[in-house]
Amino acid sequence: MRWLCLLHRHRELPSKLKTQLSRNRAAMDSLTFKETTLDYVNALFAELWRDYTRRLCPSAAKVHALLEEGQPLLNDHIALRTFNLPKVGLDRLAAPFIALGYVPKGEYDFEAKKLYAQHFEHPNSEAPKVFISELQIGRCSTGLQQKVRALVDQVDDAALRGSDFLSGGRLWDLDFATFQALSEESEYAGWVAAHGYGANHFTVSVNQLSSIDSVKGVNDVLRSAGFAINEFGGEVKGSPDVLLEQSSTMADEVAVNFTDGEQLIPGGFYEFAKRYPMEDGSLYPGFVAASADKIFESTNR
Repeated sequence: MRWLCLLHRHRELPSKLKTQLSRNRAAMDSLTFKETTLDYVNALFAELWRDYTRRLCPSAAKVHALLEEGQPLLNDHIALRTFNLPKVGLDRLAAPFIALGYVPKGEYDFEAKKLYAQHFEHPNSEAPKVFISELQIGRCSTGLQQKVRALVDQVDDAALRGSDFLSGGRLWDLDFATFQALSEESEYAGWVAAHGYGANHFTVSVNQLSSIDSVKGVNDVLRSAGFAINEFGGEVKGSPDVLLEQSSTMADEVAVNFTDGEQLIPGGFYEFAKRYPMEDGSLYPGFVAASADKIFESTNR
């Protein structure tokens, strides 16, 4: 298939792929370009979804069974996590998306959690948004910095070419004691160290649903089916006043292999978002830092 060829060339020749995509943009009208690149975007998200449901959030299938209404659920956005070291920083994770037409939009700072984030949007509004955050390890303790650098130093640059690494999991060896030490200072650091790369969460667009018209309504359905809802900052984060409401499940407990044995730790979770119209009538496309700060707590079990 054509998209397989394109992604293969991206792994080997990322600069040439970016050049070719630029030529494609100039050569095709905007509608044709959007339709073409959406195929590539869908292929990338299919790989992220397979990894997410297999490794990080197996309960996602149950969410779909509860909420689907005769058609696939619409994914509002995904989130990815990393460290702000040059080899594995936010820019490295964003590159495969940018090569497929995504552009950076909002920037977000999470002072208490020592995180910086950006979100990215595709010209085709059908494509999910991408939210990428990174831990600013320079603001963390010397011990944490040393541990994280030791992990990232194990990564071969070749493993980060193309887009496969985005759903490739952990690229370093890690023992359970190091995971615990990192988690004690930063739950986020422990999560990235243990799981590596993959979608931290997918997000159901509540706007798409017809039988449930509110985030609170989604929470009620999930809670009645046995899901734990993230209550940090309230079960619904945001409001119509800020044009975005969000909620999430608490992360699945998943088995992770450490160098000294297998342990159950928090994995991925599912988010739910309802967007409200701006003055021009279009739905608000961004994120609200105060709400996102509480969504991060979904992996803090």
